[in-house]
Amino acid sequence: MTDLGPVTWPPAPTRTERLVLREPEPRGRAAFIELHASPEVHTYLGGPRPRDEVERELPEAPERWPGSFVVDLGGAMIGQILLRRATAHRRPAAAGKADLGYLFLPGAWGFGYATEACAAALEWFDGALPGEPVVLTTQTANVGSMRLAAKLGFIEVERFQAWDAEQWLGVRSARDGVRVTPPRPRP
Repeated sequence: MTDLGPVTWPPAPTRTERLVLREPEPRGRAAFIELHASPEVHTYLGGPRPRDEVERELPEAPERWPGSFVVDLGGAMIGQILLRRATAHRRPAAAGKADLGYLFLPGAWGFGYATEACAAALEWFDGALPGEPVVLTTQTANVGSMRLAAKLGFIEVERFQAWDAEQWLGVRSARDGVRVTPPRPRP
């Protein structure tokens, strides 16, 4: 995966009803470590990495590159969204297209934050690189990601076997933006 190409970076922070999408900052290092060491987060991503390994390898200031957004809720990082070019993707339908990825801390699950944040990131992408499609790959067993893909307008291109599991590849055609109404927060 490589960066997106000629985009203005960093953009001004993107604000939604409840969230801010911004570039990574050193204060988010602990949340990045938690994201990459969490067994729950990595259930469908090949498993977590050992915490001490993540702590050793993660720079003090997390890497900044076009398409890497921190998802911020009330001043705290709750997740990350990645939009990268799928240059060496296993599937020809994805090669060369922008690829959407996302990770959220388990405490942020079930509140619609992923839908709200991914919709905002896709809207940014549509403005930065108009006319380009986006792909998303997830395990079919990951029911939450399958629902999110549908909400965001991704259409199945194919299913395939990889990493000892059935994978789903969807594409979202370029358009004038994604409008997703976030669910109301739970009481």
